[in-house]
Amino acid sequence: MNMKMIWCWALPALMAMQLAHAAPGVTLVDDRGVTVRLDASPARIVTLLPSLTETVCELGGCSRLVGTDRYSNHPASVRSLPKTGGLDDANIELIASLKPDVVLLALSSRVTDRLESLGIKVVALEPRTYKDVQRVATKVAQILGSADGGLRLWQRLEAQVDAAAKMVPASSRGLSVYYEVDSAPYAAGESSFIGETLTRLGARNIVPTSLGPFPKLNPEYVVRADPHVIMISQRHSAAVGARPGWDRIRAVRDKRVCAFTSEQGDVLSRPGPRMGEAAQIMARCLRDAVTAAAAASGVAR
Repeated sequence: MNMKMIWCWALPALMAMQLAHAAPGVTLVDDRGVTVRLDASPARIVTLLPSLTETVCELGGCSRLVGTDRYSNHPASVRSLPKTGGLDDANIELIASLKPDVVLLALSSRVTDRLESLGIKVVALEPRTYKDVQRVATKVAQILGSADGGLRLWQRLEAQVDAAAKMVPASSRGLSVYYEVDSAPYAAGESSFIGETLTRLGARNIVPTSLGPFPKLNPEYVVRADPHVIMISQRHSAAVGARPGWDRIRAVRDKRVCAFTSEQGDVLSRPGPRMGEAAQIMARCLRDAVTAAAAASGVAR
């Protein structure tokens, strides 16, 4: 083989190696369908959604966070970071001053265009279902340079939810549940990540998929559905029986109302690394509901 042939064979390989060395970045398609190119795995990250904050930290990237939205409070280390506002009122100037390599935010965020107009890299990721959580974990792991971190996180979550399902006794399976996310009332329907967890636990959601993931309901709808169990925030639980007609609901009558603290509410409402813990909270509610009904029946006798 002469030198010319050797050079023709080796040149493409050398060029590929040089390109790989010159551009060791990250390329991914976010939830907008936009291809985002990062020149390197980011050292400075701003997150504008609590579930994204928790995912970054769970995948070992907490030390890279330089700012978060105002609602991100877990793990404890993120509480001292600069807070840049909420979904609709993010502080653009503050975010820019933090000099992030990338901003991770919700698909529904209103500041995406403004951030990009300033030359700030943006990745939109919004987990709403179990499949979304798996996809987002994979993409965040990719951003952080972790080859299989997303898969490991997802496998752990699946195992935790399966373990929670085993906590629910046969006598609690099939109970109908109304899960209230807001006193308007807004409910978590079957198609929401909360609804998916309830299904995995063997519960029957009174809000079908056809109504959407988080529909606003007519209060009379809940009365007519007459759920066995109500899951609600502690803040609004005390007044449930005082709502018109709600004293007739068997969940209220039989004291099958699970009142969640604000800390539990954070766990339950965030589609991310703590979904296994959320499943355990709901499983305990379903398990204890049978005990509460038995106690109420005993008092009645």
